[in-house]
Amino acid sequence: MSIAETVTTAARNAWALTFGAGVEAPNPALSTVLWDEPHRQLRRYDGGASDGASAVLLVPPLAAPASCFDLRPDQSLARFLCDTGRATYVVDYGEITFGDRRMGFEDWIDDILPESIVRTSADTGGKPVDLVCWSIGGTLALLTAAAHAHLPIRSITAVGSPLDYDKMTGIPQLRAVAKLTGGIATSTAVRAAGGIPARLTRAAYRVTAWDRELTRPWFVASNIARTETLAKMESIDRFMAAMPGYPGRFYGQLWGRLILNNDIGRGVVRLGERRIALADVTVPVLLVGGPTDVITPAAAVEAGTRTLTGASVRYETAPGSHLGILTGETARDTTWVYLDKFLSEQN
Repeated sequence: MSIAETVTTAARNAWALTFGAGVEAPNPALSTVLWDEPHRQLRRYDGGASDGASAVLLVPPLAAPASCFDLRPDQSLARFLCDTGRATYVVDYGEITFGDRRMGFEDWIDDILPESIVRTSADTGGKPVDLVCWSIGGTLALLTAAAHAHLPIRSITAVGSPLDYDKMTGIPQLRAVAKLTGGIATSTAVRAAGGIPARLTRAAYRVTAWDRELTRPWFVASNIARTETLAKMESIDRFMAAMPGYPGRFYGQLWGRLILNNDIGRGVVRLGERRIALADVTVPVLLVGGPTDVITPAAAVEAGTRTLTGASVRYETAPGSHLGILTGETARDTTWVYLDKFLSEQN
């Protein structure tokens, strides 16, 4: 651009960021709602699917909006999958409030995910479904497959999914503090609040990206004439602003069974008298870990190669942050390539 064009663009962007609605309006991929009940809205992305297309269900984690799969047009795993000719769906949990405090792991493992899988399969004429998951969404999908072998699941891809909490950053310190009270202080506080409020999950995510928050003013100033770069920044801001919270019972189980006792790392998750073993997963699994992911270190993802003994497991790595390995600037050349190849091999 000429100097005049650069100055004009910079002024326009500065105005949009300061007084306007931003440099780029949200542009989510078009989709059709197939099923709409609390915490289990199922949508099919429009276009892309050819006759005989395989079915892919995108499974988000809790405490993150389903938009993680569709941040913006060039950062959209959903659009990528549609472009490859696959029938692509997403389950959206929506907002989590105090009224949802009694929801636990079982609600996802025995109800929300199984029903979403069955409905996705039915919408494609009974085809088995490939589950593509991010973060703890992958953990839930694997537990669902282990608990319900009859479900029409063809494969599971888990990106940045924590499968061994001994490998998670800060967990030894949390356990040391919890030992002082037997973990009661945290569980009591969570019960009193009815869960982890959305504002707390948003704050926690910002803490993990403290360097981004600290350097934000300089980043904006140095990129004020780069509209595309600022648009990517805005997409992350919108994503973080839409983060929901955790239901109280769910977080209590997460705290007790996974964080404190590391059931998932041992391969068997205990929910009351029930035991769900990862060894009971028999469908092919693709795991993708991020060596620079500070939320779920690569080693915590790779642990699944040890516990998923009943499945054929492939492990790959990709650069970027926790969200970056799913839909960052390099994801198209790493994670998405691994995924496309893996799904094609299931045909």
